Amino acid sequence: MALQLRPNCEYCDKDLPPSATEARICSYECTFCADCAENKLHNVCPNCGGGFVPRPIRPATPRRPGVCVDQQPPSDKRVHLKYSLEDVAAHCAMYRDIPPADR
Repeated sequence: MALQLRPNCEYCDKDLPPSATEARICSYECTFCADCAENKLHNVCPNCGGGFVPRPIRPATPRRPGVCVDQQPPSDKRVHLKYSLEDVAAHCAMYRDIPPADR
């Protein structure tokens, strides 16, 4: 099963195409741009409380048969936060000083 490669930042709605090096994900594939993940969320996923890592880049051309972005396309479903910005800020403030491995 391949990553969904969601098309946008859930916080600011910035477009994050499959080749975006600034895309960040948590272990549940919640997707945010690097700026929001670092400066607004402080490495705390507002949905699960986990940390973020750079989202892998899916190859544009097949290096193995059937394995590339054209043959395993990214999701086109835009996802947005289900919590208010105030709730997100409070949640992130509560956990930002705890390393992700200890949350």
